[in-house]
Amino acid sequence: MGHRLSRIVTRTGDDGNTGLADGRRVPKYDARIEALGEVDELNSLLGLLLTEDLAEEVRTLLTEIQNDLFDLGGELALPDHLQLGEAHVLRLDEAIARLNASLPPLKEFVLPGGTRAAALTHVCRSMCRRAERRLVRLGEEAPLSPYLRQYLNRLSDLLFVLARAINRAAGQPEPTWRGPKRG
Repeated sequence: MGHRLSRIVTRTGDDGNTGLADGRRVPKYDARIEALGEVDELNSLLGLLLTEDLAEEVRTLLTEIQNDLFDLGGELALPDHLQLGEAHVLRLDEAIARLNASLPPLKEFVLPGGTRAAALTHVCRSMCRRAERRLVRLGEEAPLSPYLRQYLNRLSDLLFVLARAINRAAGQPEPTWRGPKRG
């Protein structure tokens, strides 16, 4: 593979604009750039989560997701160049079903916490929801593949289930909501 980035400092963004992969220049506050930034932040948080002591199966899954998110960002940066499809969403569905099968049914709302890795997974989940909201907003302005939105929606579900699975594997009880205070 050749060099993709030979110059990091280009100074082309000093005026408050940035380039899309198709060569167009847009303001850095453009809805597409906002969505790209949220996906990039999510990917960075997943990288932080990967520094934790995780089962190899979880590590492999999260690394695949990081690559998918990079592809998702590529699709945002190069409109009309589809990179994620139904198979990506189905892979998340399968992972959710596999992880959820070993978990007890929920009786209460789960609070973020437990082990450090599970808490970080919840941070990733909430970041994923924010990225999804930005993507939905962008979709009101520009046509997007429905798989992008479905992927982020499913990914937040997966991250919720994964946080529960991480706590369970560590023998850590799940923190649960105690309900509204009475009196």
